[in-house]
Amino acid sequence: MTARLSALPAPILFVLFFVAVAVSHLTLLRLPYFWDEGGYYIPAALDFYRTGQLVPHFTNAHPPLPNILIGTLWHLVGFHILATRLLVCAFAAGGLLAVFRLAQRLLDATAAVAVTLLTAVYPIWFAQSTLAHADIFAAAFTLWAFALYLTSQGAPTLGRQLSVAALFSLAALSKETSILQPAALAGLELLLLVRGRSNPALRRQHIGWIAVMAFPLLPLVAWFGYHHHVTGFTFGNPEYLRYNATANLTVGHILQALRYRFLHLFWQRNMWIPILFALACLFLPRRDNAPRQLTHNNLRTIALLVAANWVAFSILGGALLTRYLLPIYPLVLIVCVDQWRIHTRRWPIFAAVTAGTFISALWLNPPTSFAPEDNLTYRNMIVVDKEAIDFVAAHYPDATILTAWPVAADVFRPELGYVTRPMKAVSIEDFTLPQIRKAAQEPGRYDTAIVFTTHFVTPSFRSYLMSHPNTRRGREFAATRDLSPTEIAAMLGGQIVWQDDRNGEWAAVLRFDRSYDARLLQPNNEGLRTR
Repeated sequence: MTARLSALPAPILFVLFFVAVAVSHLTLLRLPYFWDEGGYYIPAALDFYRTGQLVPHFTNAHPPLPNILIGTLWHLVGFHILATRLLVCAFAAGGLLAVFRLAQRLLDATAAVAVTLLTAVYPIWFAQSTLAHADIFAAAFTLWAFALYLTSQGAPTLGRQLSVAALFSLAALSKETSILQPAALAGLELLLLVRGRSNPALRRQHIGWIAVMAFPLLPLVAWFGYHHHVTGFTFGNPEYLRYNATANLTVGHILQALRYRFLHLFWQRNMWIPILFALACLFLPRRDNAPRQLTHNNLRTIALLVAANWVAFSILGGALLTRYLLPIYPLVLIVCVDQWRIHTRRWPIFAAVTAGTFISALWLNPPTSFAPEDNLTYRNMIVVDKEAIDFVAAHYPDATILTAWPVAADVFRPELGYVTRPMKAVSIEDFTLPQIRKAAQEPGRYDTAIVFTTHFVTPSFRSYLMSHPNTRRGREFAATRDLSPTEIAAMLGGQIVWQDDRNGEWAAVLRFDRSYDARLLQPNNEGLRTR
């Protein structure tokens, strides 16, 4: 069965993978846009769709390729959320096809099926497979570049090298931080060049690969030059640059980020389970007639890429989001499956157990803090926010709503999928004690409130933190926690008229019996905290 699958032409495999991704995400395809989708990527794509401009009006400097792809699709089929979601599914399927071909060429067809299935159900990959973030676009291009580079035998052909250069360039034009991958490989080729400089053939080969890996820098530099020409900012507006770069360049932040990124790579969402199986296999003897395994060169390259991503993404980026690591998770799984195969014939049991724990992690949350988009928690957030907005639209259609981002944008921008017409809103930063006190000073500006969790914490972890206020995490939580709907209603003098809680993602509607100064306000923080 696996041999027949691996023998299928790439276009047929892509169609099969696309159908599988779309069907497995069927209940997610019509969801309104989520968090950063509505905060940056969809508004940026709409700017291209409506005006053809490459630089969004809020001048955040992410490269334009996702905007171009999404905006062009809308020109072809119309502006539909379903169309956007299916486009993302197509790129997720393309990325999975790259994983399949990479594992097939490095190992064999059976291992390729296992690695591809594990990647597809890994919660972080699964959740990103319909979300219109730049990371899934960049991951698909990057994984295809990996597939061509890591499977090069001997002297690579010019066509293969040009393809790798083009794929890494497309990845960089999808997400600027993707330049890290060819940069890391260029460093490796430079080291190999120094070690093998006495061999003319190897020297030419390494110099060729260095040129290939350097090429993606050219379109990226051209983009930032164009961005500066249009806006006067090279890397985005000052708030964007501060949040995503300069504010994080402290020793304390980097050391903390190194710890979190290590957990993201080797622990998050049950990734520790296949790694534990692989480590246990090292204590077993090697199988007789063991199948083909990763070469020393392959292992060295994968280790370099994992280490480079661990260190670099502990420094780059404002938020410590796991989706930045999307191209690396399949590499970790390839190494794990390789170790299983060469030590035991019963390795499919390891694969089945790993798949089961990955699938369970789509819904079961650990007692820690994490981003909702790491699994299907993001769906809970969308659903409760949409229910709250629908309740206000049905019962108080002319209300002026006190709320925070992203709901402030959701009620104002119908294109995000939450409302059919803009609603009046007054925006605060979040629902922490200082912000609620600030809102209480101007009660006449609003007559309704939609409050929700802006700092997601699982219920069990929230209870632990509240019962341990003198610990470091307890103090951090106390300083940033959202007040409960009951606390907010008491402070603002309102009444809870609707609320829902889905495993820690909660929202509530509060109503205030007083007159107000109605205003139609566009949220002023749109697009600033893009991740």
